[in-house]
Amino acid sequence: MLGFVLLLAALPLHSEDLIAAGFDHFYNLEFDQAVEAFQKAVDREPNSPHPDNHLAQAILYREMLRSGALESELVSGTNPFLRREKLKPSLEDQQRFERAIARALELTQAALSKSPNDVDALYAQGVSFGLRANYNFLVRKAWTDALRDVTQSRKLHNRARQLKPDLTDARLVEGVHDYVVGSLPFGYKIVGFLIGFRGDKEGGIRTLELVARQGDRNKTDAKVLLAVVYRRERRAADAIALLKDLLAQYPRNYLLRLEMVQMYGDLGDKEKALATLEELERLRRIHTAGLAALPAEKINLARGTLLFWYRDYDTAIGELRKATAKAKELDLNTGSMAYLRLGQCYDMKQQRPQALEAYRSAIALAPDSDAARQSRQYLATPYKRGRT
Repeated sequence: MLGFVLLLAALPLHSEDLIAAGFDHFYNLEFDQAVEAFQKAVDREPNSPHPDNHLAQAILYREMLRSGALESELVSGTNPFLRREKLKPSLEDQQRFERAIARALELTQAALSKSPNDVDALYAQGVSFGLRANYNFLVRKAWTDALRDVTQSRKLHNRARQLKPDLTDARLVEGVHDYVVGSLPFGYKIVGFLIGFRGDKEGGIRTLELVARQGDRNKTDAKVLLAVVYRRERRAADAIALLKDLLAQYPRNYLLRLEMVQMYGDLGDKEKALATLEELERLRRIHTAGLAALPAEKINLARGTLLFWYRDYDTAIGELRKATAKAKELDLNTGSMAYLRLGQCYDMKQQRPQALEAYRSAIALAPDSDAARQSRQYLATPYKRGRT
């Protein structure tokens, strides 16, 4: 869940247009364009930490999209926070991310050395630590370092709010931290307690809702995070309301549409779920901006998964076979999940040889993924479903 800590800094006015354009690309999943825009902002404002933070964020989330880690199914349902597969960014991207964070920390520390109560520097430094926590969690798999960094981020933002009580944006990391620590297994809660925080799942949700209502730069981030949280908490109707709002603002973000499908499915509204997929498919087919590059196999997986949950196994198998046809060309999450669902469908039809083949393919494609972990279980014992 630390991977979903989206933190934005206040924008310097003379770079506002350039950075606003970067974030429009960012929230529409156009990360190459976002990285380019933020790099220009860094070049224009070399003495400001904010563009460096934005650049680091875009680099990290570009890798998350590439690997499939932005899709909230990875952190919903029975998937705990700590079972996320390690990201493997290129060495160039790792170095670029680390340089941007190092510059931001150096600039903010210099400002705080001169003026310890510099609210802007406190806030920007909190952003840097929050992004580095994401990196430590997702790339390095350094749990303790990630928790330490996000705790430091929270302390910095708490200090900023003490100096400027109406800085609602600074409560985003507080809400995420409370929710995450409150949701972690007992052993990890002990770690959180030792460094001063027990966690408060319900309190974290209320804080995120506050930022979504009253925040400025972090309003969108809070809505994205709440949509994920609502899904985990089985509040599908609340998630749909947020997703519709976000889609009106960022219509090229296909992940929001795919999430809508799953939310309608959770509500038991199969027709709206299928209609949402059909509309996404239509927009892709007519080369709608931002959607033409969406792999058709992602739509096949979404439809196959939906039909699987509705026990329409024959039709689901057809969709999932389409999704796995180009599995090696897709992100590991999409490919491995498609094979897992395919195996489960075959098991439900008592076609064990086909199920075993699908599970083995999931494992071979992404050995460290949660889909592979589940597939190993089903190699030994066929998948079975309850009545729900």
